[in-house]
Amino acid sequence: MENLFLYVISTLELMVAEDYMIVYLNGATPRRKMPGLGWMKKCYQMIDRRLRKNLKSFIIVHPSWFIRTILAVTRPFISSKFSSKIKYVSSLSELSGLIPMDCIHIPESIIKLDEDLREASEAAKTSCLYNDPEMSSMEKDINLKLKEKP
Repeated sequence: MENLFLYVISTLELMVAEDYMIVYLNGATPRRKMPGLGWMKKCYQMIDRRLRKNLKSFIIVHPSWFIRTILAVTRPFISSKFSSKIKYVSSLSELSGLIPMDCIHIPESIIKLDEDLREASEAAKTSCLYNDPEMSSMEKDINLKLKEKP
């Protein structure tokens, strides 16, 4: 993992002359494979000041509670400028609002996860709507018919 990080940093140093963004696809990463706090701190310290300054945003797609917690805990130790560049994105459609999707390759596992999350979210909304005690049976029937339409 450390060699991969060093490779990415050395490549960025050659390529970055202007602002850039990093997109981290977190969703399909098992917790046991996520980097630890010490490793992340070491990586942050290894990034040259010029690269930190030119970073426009660090986008985390499908952030887990674990990654949100780690970043919240480390926020006091990271510059406020860098902390303000961190953006959480819950879906690929939300990501497409920030960057052109034809510029990046999304692995199939991330696309599948995004679809599963979207379906689960829609099912939860429908369930909550259907079980609303203040909704009349006629309103429930209308919502079910709307749901069935393509």
